[in-house]
Amino acid sequence: MSDLEIRPAAPDDLPAIVAMLADDPLGAQRESPDDLGPYTAAYERLARDPNQQVMVAVREGRVVGTLQLTIVPGLSRRGALRSIIEGVRIHGDERGSGLGTRFIEWAIDESRRQGCQLVQLTSDASRTDAHRFYERLGFTASHMGFKLQL
Repeated sequence: MSDLEIRPAAPDDLPAIVAMLADDPLGAQRESPDDLGPYTAAYERLARDPNQQVMVAVREGRVVGTLQLTIVPGLSRRGALRSIIEGVRIHGDERGSGLGTRFIEWAIDESRRQGCQLVQLTSDASRTDAHRFYERLGFTASHMGFKLQL
């Protein structure tokens, strides 16, 4: 994995990121890789927010993974910072290579570096392979999540 670079996403990375977001049964229903306008606007908002990091994993000049790391201040847990990992995607050619593990470990290390005391993430209930992956990395299914579509 020494040939892997983890770096902040750049605007030119958006087509590859969106393609990965759309490359599964759930993403295929909700993403629009042919219309980058909304993604560009979202990227610009995220880039201005110091608590957001949209990251990419790059191998041989090609974007092969992405995730978003959000740092959230809070009052609970004695005012602890927490991080949220979202939008984790690994290119189909790279799944099973150890890239996902390395990428999540990067996010955990970055969370520690920023002083977070808790890392949390959500995963769609249908993503059972992802659940096993996160459990292998030490995450526990400790809460039930709820969403309200607006």
